[in-house]
Amino acid sequence: MSKSASQKRPDRAPVPVIRSTAEFARYVGLARTTVSRVLNAQPGLRPKTIARVQQAMERTGFTPNAHALHLRGKRTATIGFCMENLLTPTAVLKVAGLQHRLRERGYASLIEILEPGGSRRVIRHFLSLRVDAVVFIGHFVEDEIALRIRELRTNATPHLVIDQIGISGADTVALDRSRGMRELVSHLLTLGHRTYGLLGITGPMRAVRDRLVGIEAALGSRGLTFAGATRSLDSLHARDNDFEYGRALARGFVEERDRPTAFVALNDEIAIGALQALQEAGVRVPQDVSVAGFNNQDICLMPTPRLTSVDQQIQQTVDTAANLLLAQIEGVASPSPLVHMIEPLLVARESTGPAPSRSRR
Repeated sequence: MSKSASQKRPDRAPVPVIRSTAEFARYVGLARTTVSRVLNAQPGLRPKTIARVQQAMERTGFTPNAHALHLRGKRTATIGFCMENLLTPTAVLKVAGLQHRLRERGYASLIEILEPGGSRRVIRHFLSLRVDAVVFIGHFVEDEIALRIRELRTNATPHLVIDQIGISGADTVALDRSRGMRELVSHLLTLGHRTYGLLGITGPMRAVRDRLVGIEAALGSRGLTFAGATRSLDSLHARDNDFEYGRALARGFVEERDRPTAFVALNDEIAIGALQALQEAGVRVPQDVSVAGFNNQDICLMPTPRLTSVDQQIQQTVDTAANLLLAQIEGVASPSPLVHMIEPLLVARESTGPAPSRSRR
């Protein structure tokens, strides 16, 4: 091949390492201002010029400096995610689903795991990066996150809290856990159960308090009192692993002479651990006792019998959160905080059945 032919095919030439917009403009053979206009999607450019710059970006892998956008006061098409942890399967599904929806609209994501007392540093970092919005997923110290929400509002940065209601000033999308537990206990009451073992449903967290409100409401509708109809052994066991925690709690109830006929757990893992321990002790499910979980994860289909649970409606949560967040980013934010409650779905399976008669017990 001749030298002139080689010069006509720059795509075959070695690709240089490009570190700045000025170097990239020289490589493309255009003025730096023209290249900057293309990178910033400004109007009035010829389609051939846009295609020329985009093809050069493909060949070289050049990406404009995000910090340069900050200096011009532009956002970065990036969403900051603050999570309680990455150990809760439902929270992971929510962040993954929301990331997918936002990616379809051209937004990237940054994820930080928050520790109590560490939110200020994380939010300041997100603000310095000029993120377009900040999302909190999980359950946090309410007063601390309320301060961060106030800071975001001061900086006109859209935000959203997923899962935790009650944070002052926050736009929120959360499951109605109180209603979910009310429907679950009502289902068991209809089956004749009047005594309940509560597994892991203790503590100051709002998600726990909401469940207790739902349980008390369901019992009250049938003339039963919370204190008279429920028992808990949570304080007798350490919660390190939820499956083992459920097993330990169930073994404690098995030793009781007059054990409850229904067991309601904080989540599916605790419920399945309890179900296995009951079966190992010769207690039949659901003939002797009923067991129910919460979250309706795939693991509910693994034990025999399959586990009754409350579905969080994760897809509906993701869709609602994405729509609300994008509306804020696009300037359609409400002047007052919005709270969207997601209606849960009771999924009754074989682990719950009619309460045994006193003679059978």
